[in-house]
Amino acid sequence: MEDENETQLLNKLIERINQISSISDYRPPVKKQYCNLARRLKLLTPMFEELKETLVPLANDVFYNLGAFHDSLILALDLLRFGSIGSKIYLALEREQIMAKFYEVTSNLEEALDGIAFEKLDISDEVKEQVELVASQFRRAKERVDPPDAELYDDLLSVYSTSTDTAADTAILKRVSEKLQLMKIDDLTQESVTLTEMVSAPDGDPDERIEKMCNLLKKIKDFVQTENPDLGSAAGEKNLSSSCSGQTSADGSPKSIVIPDDFRCPISLELMKDPVIVSTGQTYERACIEKWIGAGHNTCPKTQQSLQNSSLTPNYVLRSLIAQWCEANGVELPKRPGTANPTKTASACSAAERSKIDELLRKLHSGNPDDQRSAAGEIRLLAKRNADNRVAIAEAGAIPLLVDLLSTLDSRTQEHAVTALLNLSICDDNKGSIINSGAVPGIVHVLKKGSMEGRENAAATLFSLSVVDENKVTIGASGAIPPLVMLLSEGTQRGKKDAATALFNLCIYQGNKGKAVRAGIVPTLMRLLTEPGTGMLDEALAILAILSSHPEGKATIGSADALPVLVDVITNGSPRNKENAAAVLVHLCSGDQNYLVAAQELGIMSPLLEMTQSGTERGKRKAQQLLDRMSRLLEQQKQAQAQAEAQGVAPPNAAED
Repeated sequence: MEDENETQLLNKLIERINQISSISDYRPPVKKQYCNLARRLKLLTPMFEELKETLVPLANDVFYNLGAFHDSLILALDLLRFGSIGSKIYLALEREQIMAKFYEVTSNLEEALDGIAFEKLDISDEVKEQVELVASQFRRAKERVDPPDAELYDDLLSVYSTSTDTAADTAILKRVSEKLQLMKIDDLTQESVTLTEMVSAPDGDPDERIEKMCNLLKKIKDFVQTENPDLGSAAGEKNLSSSCSGQTSADGSPKSIVIPDDFRCPISLELMKDPVIVSTGQTYERACIEKWIGAGHNTCPKTQQSLQNSSLTPNYVLRSLIAQWCEANGVELPKRPGTANPTKTASACSAAERSKIDELLRKLHSGNPDDQRSAAGEIRLLAKRNADNRVAIAEAGAIPLLVDLLSTLDSRTQEHAVTALLNLSICDDNKGSIINSGAVPGIVHVLKKGSMEGRENAAATLFSLSVVDENKVTIGASGAIPPLVMLLSEGTQRGKKDAATALFNLCIYQGNKGKAVRAGIVPTLMRLLTEPGTGMLDEALAILAILSSHPEGKATIGSADALPVLVDVITNGSPRNKENAAAVLVHLCSGDQNYLVAAQELGIMSPLLEMTQSGTERGKRKAQQLLDRMSRLLEQQKQAQAQAEAQGVAPPNAAED
């Protein structure tokens, strides 16, 4: 029972931090403080994952302090969520209340973390050092308070305190709109919707403060549109001004609801039902981006960046925000494909389509190999066609029948069955049905023994299923990782990319990293990095960056003579590849100065300095970490040389300390 309680607690801790990690950004008034808090908390995930894997029971005091830390995490999650979606004006004006809560939460987190005796934990030295670093950051943060922007508060207060009709100083309004990033009509509309939600919520605050905040927002909007007359349409102005009012306009007609820009698909401009994230980090409506990719496009419609893969990750956070907004504004919640009840799902398909699906299922039942092959092929195509078909096919009971076909000796039937499951898994609700039907061992069988097409689609299916975190554990335990590594080594270009995306996703879970290393993934990744024309540089570096945080991964990468390749990428690679190469190097250099010395000799200093100026945000941080360590190493070398000269002996090699 104690082991079960410990596992539940650790799972809850990981879940809470994952929820915090999924928050994409914070409002300007609290951005710095909240980003720092979220970043520190994310660094604790490896500790909880390693504690889950160990067989050593937790000491009572450790269990108690972890429980207290979990309680504080819940408060931190609520705080950070509001800092991400709350009103910018409210966060700035109520700064004393907001920051008092922030300091209370961080103090509780620091106290609970400080009470954990790390020497009693069965975790790696690397993770222990990382956790102790986080604890020290919490202590320093408590001693060094970063006050909110006092000028912003004073400016807002001066506008807030004046009557509605009094003209506000344009200089003040300019500073306020810039600091709060309320310079676009969409930003102003979103702020208006957020204030409305605060009034509409069950525990909302409809008092005079919120009304005055709405008036303040109106002044900012009037200023912004005066400065930029072409910024928004008349309809947009009408909707914005009415958003902070009641549910009806002055003439008693229903108010016009403005859909926040972040809730619209960039392709269709409609409210998203099933938002998904592509490899560039942009979010689209699933049906729209699927149609875009299906038409042969390999770029992100919004940024024009190349899509590294065609995988689509559900944006659960945005979906939740859209649901909250719909509820607050009396808008009917859009139904996602696959979430309607059976009656509605069935009605989405015509009678002819339903009859066709029933006929195909009878063929799957028949036991006739030819009928089963043709039926599986047709279901594969139907499931690829649209979301309604995917729901109807699953609800008709096709999934268990397709799973049975994964073990057939006919390779073509295997291909049809595993590809049909891949297409069905696009619907989130079908993922659980596929897992619960015991499909994973059969998919792994196809991955090991099937044709090349079957193996590729089996890998893609495992990636699709592993989007759900608990499935990462199930798939990793099924023996899927070694055949994925094999496909990564010997597959076609498409097969290698399917294997890479599946392995990347599975290795997000700490327990799968060691399995991948022991399966020989590192030598394969190094070949993909060094052999010309593989076209797999991006994928290989991304996986190495994940594996390097694991002790076995770090050791194996270090022994694979990876340093010259990493330095070359940091010097000549793309921004994203530079970031991942630097991340690997940070882990290699942790606790081993030999790598720092060798990297210096390979001329890495100048590329790192350049990276701190023009790299990605994460890349800048990694580059700075390496530069700081090299600076400390140079200082140690100088001190050793000075000491040696004073003693009249040859200076020691600092790398051997």
